[in-house]
Amino acid sequence: MGASELGAVAVLSDVHGVLPVLEAVLDEPDVRAADAVVVTGDHAAGPQPVAVLDRLRALGDRAVLVRGNADRELVAHARDGSGPAPDPVTPWAAAQLRPSDVALLAGLPHPVELRVRGFGRVVACHGTPRDDEEVVLVDSSLERWAEVLGGLDDDVTTVLCGHTHMPFVRLVDRRLVVNPGSVGMPYGRAGGSWALLRDGQVELRHTAVDVDAAVAAVAAGSAYPDARAWADEYLRSAASDADALRVFGPRDGREARPAGGDVEGQSSS
Repeated sequence: MGASELGAVAVLSDVHGVLPVLEAVLDEPDVRAADAVVVTGDHAAGPQPVAVLDRLRALGDRAVLVRGNADRELVAHARDGSGPAPDPVTPWAAAQLRPSDVALLAGLPHPVELRVRGFGRVVACHGTPRDDEEVVLVDSSLERWAEVLGGLDDDVTTVLCGHTHMPFVRLVDRRLVVNPGSVGMPYGRAGGSWALLRDGQVELRHTAVDVDAAVAAVAAGSAYPDARAWADEYLRSAASDADALRVFGPRDGREARPAGGDVEGQSSS
C-alpha cells in the first residue's frame, strides 16, 4: 500500500485490546470511507487481544498496522516468557494469542512509509521513527524533536506517532507531527481518539461512547480476571492528560521536571 498515493487516511493508535471502542471508531463514516486505516501500534496488550486482532484483520488490505513496543512485549512473552511485563494484563494477553496472532505481531513493520494525497511522504511510527518506545510530547523541545526526527529524509512532510495516548498536532520546523491519541487507554478524555488526513488537512477526531456499556462489554467479553477493574480504570480515563504529562515528561530528556511514577499503574505505553 505504501507505493500508491492514498486519499483519505484514518489514523488510530493504542487500541490495547479494547474491542467496543475500536468498533465504535471503525463505524465512523469517515473511517469507513477512508482509503486506509493506519494503526500506529500497541494493538492487543489488553483484555480482548484476540478479538481486537480479528477485527483489525477484517479490514483487509485497508489496514496498515505498525509495530508498537507492547506488540514486541507480547511476542516475547508468548514465545518464551521473556521481556518486560509493565502490568499484569501483558503476560495474560500474551498467553491468549494463537500462533497466527504471534506471527502477525512479530511481522509488523516499524516505521511504515505511505504516500498520501496533499501530504506526500508520510512516516507512521509508534514512539518515534527510530525507536518504538521513545517519548516525545506536544511540548517537547525543538532540539528533542530534531534529534528523534533527524534520520528522516527532508521530503518527509508528516510523521504519525502514538505511544503516549494523548492527541496532538504540531509543526516541528515545517514538518507536521500527528498523534491521534488512544482508542483503548485514553488519558484525559474518555472515548476513542483518532485523526483524519484528507486533502492536505489534518483533523483530530473523537468518538464518544457509552462508557458504562463499553466497560460492561469488556468485562463480558474477556476472561481476564480483572477485566472489569481494568476497563473501569482505562476506559473511564482515570488518568488525566496532566497526570500523564507529569509521568512522561522526564522521559523526553527534559530536566526541569522531577521523575514521576506510573500513570495509574501503567509503567509503559
